Amino acid sequence: MIKRFALIGLLGLAIAACEEEEVKIASTFNFDENIAAEYGKAVPIAFTVNSDEVKKVELIYNDSVFQTWKSPGKKTVYTLQADYYGVGARVILLRSTLADGTVEEDSRLLRVLSDVSPKPMKAKAIIGYPHDQTSYTQGLEFSEGQLYEGTGNPQNGMAASIVGKIDLPTGKILLNNGLDATYFGEGITIIGNNIYQLTWKNGKCFVYDKNDLKLKLKEFTYSGEGWGLCNDGKQLIMSDGTERITFRDPASFNATRTIEVYDNIGPRVGLNELEFINGKIYANIYTTDIVVVIDPMTGKVLEEIDASALAIEGRMGGEVLNGIAYNPATKKTYMTGKYWGKLLEVEFLER
Repeated sequence: MIKRFALIGLLGLAIAACEEEEVKIASTFNFDENIAAEYGKAVPIAFTVNSDEVKKVELIYNDSVFQTWKSPGKKTVYTLQADYYGVGARVILLRSTLADGTVEEDSRLLRVLSDVSPKPMKAKAIIGYPHDQTSYTQGLEFSEGQLYEGTGNPQNGMAASIVGKIDLPTGKILLNNGLDATYFGEGITIIGNNIYQLTWKNGKCFVYDKNDLKLKLKEFTYSGEGWGLCNDGKQLIMSDGTERITFRDPASFNATRTIEVYDNIGPRVGLNELEFINGKIYANIYTTDIVVVIDPMTGKVLEEIDASALAIEGRMGGEVLNGIAYNPATKKTYMTGKYWGKLLEVEFLER
């Protein structure tokens, strides 16, 4: 009986080996796991050609063909520079074309980490101003010296999401317009006379006239969630709660490019309210007192700002930090949070 089981076991191993050989694809990477690399470093990508029928092999990185081999040798190493598309997770694909035209593919993920450690900073309150504690702050922005605020409606649809003009010294809402309570308002930003307001899960961006706050006839749709919104004067810049930031055409809302936000350890998820200040993107990390400063070209986190001191002074029974506004006319920056009692003029100092 023991011999019989041993025979069956050997037969099973032989069958398994045959099955593995049958499904082996024409060309494979020489590493089984996904890999990580530092931005700017050279990454050796090794692969093996397993079939004599392979006539062409292509190495594809982030949807671009980086190298093509015709009648490749059995073993090949290609040196990839990990700085072509900024930081983030990128797909590496090995595509083999056989003599009969059959195409087979093998893929891995290359995670490109930042080559810089974020500079530690802290936020210090300079002056405190009153802030409406009924405002569930989602967006905050200046335009021509006027402060605007966008809010959400977390009370199970019982309150409206609004866009309002705010009097900075008193915190009073001078003028506002609200959405139907079925919409949960998110980040806002202003280009020209247009105020753009995202919605959380409705996939709609509404457009207002910044002067009278009336909704314009045009509105845009998008896939996924809407969280934060800012602009660089030419493009809208949008977060969705992940590490991804999407740049969009303000005339069509079409995506023009995306970046992923990484530090030297990994992705920074939970990117929420955004502000564009002196060529950099500032982003609240949702549910924390942390703001990260991002290079808009590469996605690298350049600075990490600890804003916990602001929460002590300005929260006053409110919820999480959310809301950054920069006034280009005065070169001053302001921050607040959801249901906070104060809006604070701040400065950023080295820790």
